[in-house]
Amino acid sequence: MAEPEGVITNLDNPGEGKPNGLDNQPAAGIITQYVKDLSVENPNAPDAYQWTEAPQVDVQFNIGAEAVGPEVHEVMLKITISASCERGQLYIVDLTYCGLVGIRNVPEDQAHAFLFAGAPSLIFPFARRVISDAVRDAGYAPLMMDPIDFNGLYIQQLQARQAEAAAGGEPISPVTGGSN
Repeated sequence: MAEPEGVITNLDNPGEGKPNGLDNQPAAGIITQYVKDLSVENPNAPDAYQWTEAPQVDVQFNIGAEAVGPEVHEVMLKITISASCERGQLYIVDLTYCGLVGIRNVPEDQAHAFLFAGAPSLIFPFARRVISDAVRDAGYAPLMMDPIDFNGLYIQQLQARQAEAAAGGEPISPVTGGSN
């Protein structure tokens, strides 16, 4: 008897599948993301709306990761935007944007790279939108931040920390709590 067209009957799946959560394949991904803290200061409003000089915008950011469970980490992307001109401060936006990240069966070095480069790359576009909306809601033109190369920055930071550890500094501590 011929197989019906378009029906797959042999998935060539070696071994028996394991129930959800009992598999041993590497997995990493964003569970959810959220604004943890947002502060918008507009110290010179309404006078600042009359200023015509182009603002100087300073962008600072930091990345943190913290275990909140055996296979779950909170990745924090802290971004501070400060805009000023000769007459004074226009606005300050301080955002802590987070993502809960699930990581299972991933070697430590790869988990570290995902937490400090991969996950920030995934959540950054959403943090950028929050900042753009906050600046617009403060009465200014929306701020469109340029993309950030988190992978390149991660490699630079890792090389600097490894050089520091080689010179007798503190070694890089594990982030996953495991020794995969």
